[in-house]
Amino acid sequence: MIEEFSDAALVLVGHGSTLNAESSRPTHVQADALRRRGVFAQVVTAFWKEHPMLAGALRQVFTPRIFVVPLFISEGYFTEEVIPRELGLLTPGTRSVHRVVNRLRRRIHYCGPVGTHPGMTRVILSRADEILKRFPDENRRVPAAREVSLFVAGHGTGLNENSRRAIEDHVERIRGLQRHACVHPLFMEEDPRIGDHARLATTPDRVVVPFFISDGLHSYEDIPVMLGAPEAEVRERFRTGQPTWVNPTPLQGGRVWYTPGIGLDPLIPDVILERVREAAHWPAE
Repeated sequence: MIEEFSDAALVLVGHGSTLNAESSRPTHVQADALRRRGVFAQVVTAFWKEHPMLAGALRQVFTPRIFVVPLFISEGYFTEEVIPRELGLLTPGTRSVHRVVNRLRRRIHYCGPVGTHPGMTRVILSRADEILKRFPDENRRVPAAREVSLFVAGHGTGLNENSRRAIEDHVERIRGLQRHACVHPLFMEEDPRIGDHARLATTPDRVVVPFFISDGLHSYEDIPVMLGAPEAEVRERFRTGQPTWVNPTPLQGGRVWYTPGIGLDPLIPDVILERVREAAHWPAE
């Protein structure tokens, strides 16, 4: 059964940035993709750090049902506190859970973030497969998945265990598929570290997928350096607008393919719709 959302609006929420113009691009691209599908009466975007601002998001829509989907990687401060607070969905003394709230004769469904949905496992695999096809080796050969060690890279932080949990859940699902020689998480600020990829790999060929919605300082500069690329070269490439990683790069006895962030993947709209369908059946408070 296909859900009917012609009476509903989708509010797609991104973090945004005053420093990185690319930060909001995945949110706008995926909103455009969903508008083209014609599923919703309205699709609007809202951001914490840029316009259109999150605080005014609900004033943009005029439908009886509203679905708010955070285009975020994991549960945490922004999805549990900032977004519901700015939307006026929190009541004093309560901590947000994803829920349905009736406000001003409208039914607002506050959905879970896209990054924790099981469907994002398909997005990671799509990224890994696509980078190998786009950049075959020097013999124009595309390594098979079973010949590749796959790594999913994230920030990680000791301040919020949810920061790594989403990545570890996706890694476990991919391991269960038994498609790759091995699959591991890697983190910038926790173990296993980004620089451990050569030690953990069981094959010379490795693919690293950064689990970030948008590309920025971490994915363009920090992670390439942590993987082993010369820091001065990476910084100069970034400064002059060149790609900071060349696929594949010979490194520590093997070859490393490094993908863009996940936010522009064409499978993301499907995950967003799955979040909406899931929330459509929640009871109102």
